[in-house]
Amino acid sequence: MERVIAYVDGYNLYYGLRSKGWKRFYWLNIQQLIQQLLKPDQTLSGVKYFTTVVNQPEDRRRRQQTFLDALHTLRDFQIFYGQFLAETIKCRNCGHTYTTYHEKMTDVNISVELIQDAFQDKFDTAFLVSADSDLVPPIKTVQNIFKSKKIVAVFPPGRVSYALKQNANGFIHIGRSELAKSIFPERVDRNGVILRKPLGWK
Repeated sequence: MERVIAYVDGYNLYYGLRSKGWKRFYWLNIQQLIQQLLKPDQTLSGVKYFTTVVNQPEDRRRRQQTFLDALHTLRDFQIFYGQFLAETIKCRNCGHTYTTYHEKMTDVNISVELIQDAFQDKFDTAFLVSADSDLVPPIKTVQNIFKSKKIVAVFPPGRVSYALKQNANGFIHIGRSELAKSIFPERVDRNGVILRKPLGWK
């Protein structure tokens, strides 16, 4: 069987779902989603999920934490955290200032894990769930060093990268049907603690 590891850009997937207005799919069993995409001769060795924790507003932080807790119930599933970088913006017209936040480290974390796993021969095919063209360099690195390994770009709903299409060994578009089959139950038991699907995600 061909070994597959999936590398999931959490915010890229989230914004793809949000762009389609598919809040009901936020409560997503990502491991089950990847299983839907496998070919008969492939087996899932693991899923690596990359995200950044929201600090505010409080209701959004709670929803994300509940979701992360649900993901922690999955086997062979790892979560890697980046960080938000604050930036103060000043309006040239009125002088008003406000703070915006940019997610950092996700691209680097994915690149490091992808290349490290290739060197340690942990996969035959990598599923790269993202539409971020910044991931082209690590794709090329793996392909140049490991001729037999394949990298498949898996595009979130409503998102695509032509650069990834051109450089990956193949590509898949995540569809509504795969998402619909991959939702957590309304209640998830984590070591005796019941996690409930957030009300805003119904």
